[in-house]
Amino acid sequence: MSALVWAHRFSTALAVAGLICLGVAGRAAAMEGGPDVARTVSFGGRCVNCELAGRRLVGARFVGADFAGASLAGADLRGASFFGSNFSGADLTRADVRGASMAGARFFLANLSDASLAGLEAHGVNFGGANLARANLDEAEMEGADMTHVDARGASFRNANLTGATLVGGRFDDADFKGADMVGAVLTGADLSDARNLTQRQLDLACGDPHTRLPAGLTARPCGHHPRDH
Repeated sequence: MSALVWAHRFSTALAVAGLICLGVAGRAAAMEGGPDVARTVSFGGRCVNCELAGRRLVGARFVGADFAGASLAGADLRGASFFGSNFSGADLTRADVRGASMAGARFFLANLSDASLAGLEAHGVNFGGANLARANLDEAEMEGADMTHVDARGASFRNANLTGATLVGGRFDDADFKGADMVGAVLTGADLSDARNLTQRQLDLACGDPHTRLPAGLTARPCGHHPRDH
């Protein structure tokens, strides 16, 4: 084994061990000090490709962390915070991320298929090329989020805030947009032809181009034009 590979594995092992120790310490403190003692696990640094599948990380804070390619499949990340962190290419399939907060985070090409993301706050987060198939994003706050070329087939965006979000080139077959706020959303090149519960009123406040595919009878104004008044 080369020195470089050994060093990478050693640093990853230390990072994971540190995370586990922090979780144990938090639980011990909570038992000793009662319900008011904080149990938040904070984590930063670099943990590229590390294995955290199925871990319970409720309320964890990822600050300036690099988790590119990490496996968090099935992890419990309810109420977690992702600040200035990189999760590009990470595997979060079936992860429970309900009520989490994200700012300055990057989930480029991440796999979030079948993930629970209801109530997520992800203003301006980069989900470019991510797999959001069958993900639950009900009531998510995704103002200005970048969802360029996402695969969101079967995803649910019920009552989600997609104000100013970029859905360019994305696939949304069977995705549910009931009650979603799409003011200023950019739909150029997106395939929404089989999307569910999409209304003309929503589209009047968004914009597209000749390559935008919509359900029969619906149209989108060209981007660069002012929305119609209703």
